[in-house]
Amino acid sequence: MKRVMIIGQPGSGKSTLARALGEITGLPVVHVDLIHWMPGWEERPKPEKIEMALAEEAKPEWIFEGGLSATWDNRLARADTLIVLDMPFLLRVWRVFKRTIRDYGRSRADLPEDCPEQFDPEFWAWIWNTRNTARARIRAMATAALETKDVYHLRSPADVRGFLHELETVYA
Repeated sequence: MKRVMIIGQPGSGKSTLARALGEITGLPVVHVDLIHWMPGWEERPKPEKIEMALAEEAKPEWIFEGGLSATWDNRLARADTLIVLDMPFLLRVWRVFKRTIRDYGRSRADLPEDCPEQFDPEFWAWIWNTRNTARARIRAMATAALETKDVYHLRSPADVRGFLHELETVYA
C-alpha cells in the first residue's frame, strides 16, 4: 500500500479516513479540497487544479482523498489501492450537518485558510442532486478496478473501524 485513492460522497468520512491512514502508514495525505479551493472559498481555475492534482499523483507515495473527477483515471491508474466509502445517505447528511455546526466560522484542516465552515444551500442541493448518480459512478469505478487494484468497499462506520484495526496490526 503506497498509493491510496479514497473516494466517496460528502460526509462519507474521506478526510477522516485519510488522516487515520496517514498516521498508521506514514504516507503523505493529499486533500482535494486544498487543491480545489483557494482562500475565501474561491474556486481555483480548473486547469490549475488539474495540474496540481497530476503533480501530486506523480509522486511515489500518497493517500489522495476526494473528488476532482477530471484526474480520476490518472489517479486510479497510479493507485495500488482504492477505498470506496459508500455510507448511507442519512448518515452522510447528519455528518455534514454536524461538522457545519461544530466548525461553523472556522476553516477545517482539510481546507485552505479563510474558508470558514458555513451553511451553503448550493452544497446541500448538490449533495441531494448527486446522491444516486455519484454513487453509481463510484461503484462502477470500484467494480472496474477489482482486477488490478486492492479495492476496499466500506459501507458503514463499523467497516471503517475494522479496516483501520486490521491495518494497525499490519503496520504495528
